[in-house]
Amino acid sequence: MRSNITMGGKPITLLGNEIKVGDQAPHFTAVNKDMTPFSFDSLDGKLKIISVVPSVDTKICELQTIQFNEEATKDPNIVVLTISVDLPFAQQRFCVANSIENAIVVSDYQTLDFGMKYGFAIDKLRLLSRGIVVVDTNNVVRYVEYVKEVGTHPDYDKVLDFIKTLE
Repeated sequence: MRSNITMGGKPITLLGNEIKVGDQAPHFTAVNKDMTPFSFDSLDGKLKIISVVPSVDTKICELQTIQFNEEATKDPNIVVLTISVDLPFAQQRFCVANSIENAIVVSDYQTLDFGMKYGFAIDKLRLLSRGIVVVDTNNVVRYVEYVKEVGTHPDYDKVLDFIKTLE
């Protein structure tokens, strides 16, 4: 549920379609760190954790990205995809500085295709709200967390425990 989302304690409006458990995961495109096109379809057949962050240049987003990068090393059957609206150049710099080698990090800066199709685009800010979406091997949404306060962490343990039930 994505109602009552706040940022800095102030209510925000999320644009786009709210994604729900049981939905077919919408196809979306984004931009890789090297400025090449990214297509969500390229991950078909894999279990996917989509880690949504406003900007890798903030501490909580940094920790969230590092946490899921570490988890990506533990199971070769799981793909971790981190998405923000940071420019690919900033994402590349961040990944190098933080040894992010296992998670895929992409940018939604051009069209907010992901943000609108999954309901994470913050009205008037052109940022994504924080959250987690888990998509199974058949591209069905199995878990969704729209973090209630953008400046707080998602429930890492809950999503990681949930992932174990899908394997």
